[in-house]
Amino acid sequence: MDYLYHPFSAKRHTVFAKKGMVATSQPLAAQAGLDILKKGGNAIDAAIATAAALTVVEPTSNGIGGDAFALVWTKDKLHGLNASGPAPKSISIQKLKEQGYEKMPVHGVIPVTVPGVPAAWAQLSKRFGKLSLKEVLLPAIRYAEEGYPLTPILGKYWKLAYNRLKDSLTTEEFTAWFETFAPNGRVPEIGEMWSSPGHAKTLRAIGETNARDFYEGKIADQIDAYMKKHGGYLSKDDLSSYNVEWVEPISVNYRGYDVWEIPPNGQGMITLMALNIYKSLNMPIWQNADTFHYQMEAMKLAFTDGKAFITEQDAMPISVEHLLSDEYAKSRGVTIQAEASNPEPYELPKGGTVYLATADEEGNMVSYIQSNYMGFGSGIVIPNTGIALQNRGLDFSLDETHPNALQPGKRTFHTIIPGFLTKDGKAVGPFGVMGGYMQPQGHFQVVTNTIDYLLSPQATLDMPRWQWVKGKTIHVEPEFPNYLVQSLIRKGHDIQMTTDGGSFGRGQIIWRNQETGVLQGGTESRTDGAIAVW
Repeated sequence: MDYLYHPFSAKRHTVFAKKGMVATSQPLAAQAGLDILKKGGNAIDAAIATAAALTVVEPTSNGIGGDAFALVWTKDKLHGLNASGPAPKSISIQKLKEQGYEKMPVHGVIPVTVPGVPAAWAQLSKRFGKLSLKEVLLPAIRYAEEGYPLTPILGKYWKLAYNRLKDSLTTEEFTAWFETFAPNGRVPEIGEMWSSPGHAKTLRAIGETNARDFYEGKIADQIDAYMKKHGGYLSKDDLSSYNVEWVEPISVNYRGYDVWEIPPNGQGMITLMALNIYKSLNMPIWQNADTFHYQMEAMKLAFTDGKAFITEQDAMPISVEHLLSDEYAKSRGVTIQAEASNPEPYELPKGGTVYLATADEEGNMVSYIQSNYMGFGSGIVIPNTGIALQNRGLDFSLDETHPNALQPGKRTFHTIIPGFLTKDGKAVGPFGVMGGYMQPQGHFQVVTNTIDYLLSPQATLDMPRWQWVKGKTIHVEPEFPNYLVQSLIRKGHDIQMTTDGGSFGRGQIIWRNQETGVLQGGTESRTDGAIAVW
């Protein structure tokens, strides 16, 4: 594909390499992945090393106690990994309502679900890796033991999280969070060193036991005891019975390219639904107020339906096949008018996630994402382990009639999604945009920027983004052209400019030239993004 360079893109340049590439939101994590490539590891080993390092060098967005998803291209086939964890077996809507809950709480032991991240690393390593998990985790262990200096965006969000949580997380179960992430009563400053010996010890145990210690051994015992002490539901039995799921990725064809996502319980199919709806409209391939209007309206429809229907597949009231069908896309597309619509509104909370992409000279490529959700997750940290537990249970409904109603052992609607692009059965490459409910919207914009507007990977990521929030409200970045803002306002959109760059997601892209094998990558200018190459 020949790419154009858009005038809005002047922040970074697309990076090229041949032997290997690692793209993510933290320079030290990208370097960890590259180190593993140079030791003889493949793209899968590099992805695991990068992911493990990110739990140390970007704890504001992910951790050992979170969930993960991956798309792995190897030997001309795309594999999907769902490493999201279910609700505890002992929890129920009735029990929570008896405790006085009308909806799932954001923080504390109640919304904690089984963490999938350690199992994801172990299974990826076992099935596709060349090096041992123990060796692949060494760079992350060193960062945790020796410490590292905080980067600017990391430091910003660390301080924001602390200021938000210090007055609300005041009971005993949250003490370990402050001891771990705000030692001596304050958060580390930008450029200041921070280390986590307990985190290093946990990573070493995961590496030496292929994650079994986390699910069956001493770590599982520590988690079980802490949850019991504070009235939580997650138990050692929940941990020991957990297994990741290998899944068949789902896709739609968009203008000759196959766009791939993980099937539900993830929200990746919202991207595919929106692309299908927009494609059904046969819009011209250029950027103006009309194309943006119809893109936004297509995304509204996809989100409205996705939030209504997506949960674990066997609990969905409508099939994935129907939601991705041309018939469905056309039936929704014809409802779009020239004026902005006001669909059933959804309050879309912000997320906390990391994304990474890797590629090696052998042709392997990985699209990987992991998260604790909403920054630091539940606020629950298991003392002296560095394990910050996720709060994914927050997305469960306590309405028993809702498709995503809480049930014991059920996985909830999930926000984190890796993406992948192929053409004519060959890999183009991995892409992703982290950030809660911005993710499918970011995926949509990456695809249209790349395929419709022929932008290079870096130009694609640097383009000013828009985000549907609710109703007719669309947030845009300050760089979004004013003439388009004014035109969209005249079409009935409530366009609001915001300077919170983090709310627009943070992405990475690696494309491979199918003829030469040369890799080209882009990384996010809205964070401390980096690409390590060989």
